[in-house]
Amino acid sequence: MSDEPVRLSMVGQVLRRRWRQLAVLAVLGGLVGAGASLVFSPGYETTTSVLLQGPREENELLTQEQVAMSSAVLDRSAVALGREGQASELRDSVSAEVVDGGVIRITGSSEDPAYAARLADTVAEEFVRYSSQLASNSPDAAGRAMREQQEALRRQVDETNRSITELHAAAADLTVESVQMRTNLEALRTSLAEAVTSLNESEQTTSRSNMVVMGPAPVPVSLASPTMPQFIGGGVLVFLLLGVFGQLLAIRSDKRLRTEDDIAGALGAPVLGMLDEPVGTATHRDATGWTRLRGLVWDDQPLDLAPVLLTGDEQSRNLRVRRILAKLPEHERVLVLAADDDAGAQAAAARLVTTAERGPGGPRATVRVVDVSAGRPTVPDPSEADGVLVMLTAGSRTGWELVGIAEACADAGHRVVGAVVTYRARAQREATTDDAMAGSA
Repeated sequence: MSDEPVRLSMVGQVLRRRWRQLAVLAVLGGLVGAGASLVFSPGYETTTSVLLQGPREENELLTQEQVAMSSAVLDRSAVALGREGQASELRDSVSAEVVDGGVIRITGSSEDPAYAARLADTVAEEFVRYSSQLASNSPDAAGRAMREQQEALRRQVDETNRSITELHAAAADLTVESVQMRTNLEALRTSLAEAVTSLNESEQTTSRSNMVVMGPAPVPVSLASPTMPQFIGGGVLVFLLLGVFGQLLAIRSDKRLRTEDDIAGALGAPVLGMLDEPVGTATHRDATGWTRLRGLVWDDQPLDLAPVLLTGDEQSRNLRVRRILAKLPEHERVLVLAADDDAGAQAAAARLVTTAERGPGGPRATVRVVDVSAGRPTVPDPSEADGVLVMLTAGSRTGWELVGIAEACADAGHRVVGAVVTYRARAQREATTDDAMAGSA
């Protein structure tokens, strides 16, 4: 794993050189977002509010919220909407929440804006009706005790008022008895105030069952968030970010060798030269459509590979091939090993063989190409060759893979005479007859 910190320049390289992969990820993210919108998009939403009159405790408000979403209210709402027996479906389309001021907000959602408003209004009306029935339906002992207590309090108030009137009439003269009566009068007034307070509290408790719908739900004119465009935009953004972070993580965890010194150290042999081979032209002519499409979109070349200034014309490329052949032992049979998944190395190996066979003065060495698997390399017997030349593209093999190739050569009795490192280059357009004529003109 690389210890080099991730810089903004590396992010720029990812965007510049991996834009095809990021574009595919963006399209995939948009499709995923569109699919998610079909499942999670709420459609049209509208709300209506139910006011609970009188002071309320927080626990009581939460209880009323549960009552609004109870099966009894939803069953009645389903019947009112003509969807009897579909209360479970309404539960997915309706929600209730407590807001400030003793208000319960009921929200209805649907693909039809008119039905969403009708759904919210119906659930609110059925909630108020059901709560009123619960409050008025009091044949139980608690309800009777409450009414009896209220009647007793009213009688106590009436008796106290009559006693106060009598005491006022009897305390006309300022005597000792009148002072005593006025003292009793003050005590009765205190008792009356307590009775009135208790009566008011009882009436407030009774009035807590009073609820009112604050107004019909408005018909929505636009889709509620998140909409399908928002889902698509979010999917594109998320997949793009995941793609960029994935590329940066791949760079950090990439263990493939880039430099010539590391390659030579892993193989235990010197690097005889470097070549730049155009990839994607002659080597991919026989490839299937899927392989070509994958090669067009997917590029696994390391982004942090140091640029190498090589001339990309055929003349300079053939000159470098001849210099590599000149470094091989004379009159020896050399096996050129190229990984079966390394198109650049295979193209360079084919060029090496062609140049060796057509070289001036006859071939300096007999060269034969052998494709091997980088994971499990198999090298021919030593009777077929005197040495091995390893062809590989920079940044395509890990150190352990090269060590495995070197060990396979040692087990077969071969010595590794060297390595040739290839770099990817863009294929130049071959000059046509018309171009030549235009240039001569």
